Amino acid sequence: MRDAERRIDFAAMQEKLYSAVIADILDDLGFRWQALSHDVRPVDPSYTLVGRAYTILATDVYEMPEEPYLKELEAVDSLSAGDVVVATTNGSTSCGLWGELLSTAAASKGARGAVIDGLTRDSAAIMRMGFPVFARGYSPLDSKGRAEVIAHGGRIRCGDAVVATGDIVFGDHDGVVVIPAEVADQVLPRALEKASGEDSMKRALQNGMGIMEAYEKYGIL
Repeated sequence: MRDAERRIDFAAMQEKLYSAVIADILDDLGFRWQALSHDVRPVDPSYTLVGRAYTILATDVYEMPEEPYLKELEAVDSLSAGDVVVATTNGSTSCGLWGELLSTAAASKGARGAVIDGLTRDSAAIMRMGFPVFARGYSPLDSKGRAEVIAHGGRIRCGDAVVATGDIVFGDHDGVVVIPAEVADQVLPRALEKASGEDSMKRALQNGMGIMEAYEKYGIL
């Protein structure tokens, strides 16, 4: 178990928070580009995902590698409980980089899900597993001879967001946000406080308070 997991209650985050309120707090702290591309979507719309990033960098290839899958398998074997795979393909649509067997192996390590800035496959099987996967879309094509993992466990770029291993990842139906590890201890209590304030404001609105008055009282929107 890594240090971030000892400090952070992922289950409480999953129950009480949502991507929009986390993004708002990151904005307040000056981290304005922490969301992955809007088209990185949950395979199942009901998924909520939270955990610690473990990064994978993949690139398209145009001939068969001598040892296909080597670094991808190394990466999955490097996972720890509480990890979320975050893989970038620089938006490639050449193949499904992720699939059922990788999900099964990751789940057996205690990983909490995977976010693929590219395509996945075996989506029906992944949904049956209940293993949260987010991706840009689907392809039946295998990555063998089409894409290759070239590094893992470092720092990558997914769209506008830079993701480092150890950052906190949160995904839901609105999208995926990344909390830099160095500000996680600031973001999470503020996000919980704002979520509670939004609940209070919502109740006031339901009881007939005008939205201008509610905004003046709660300062939340």
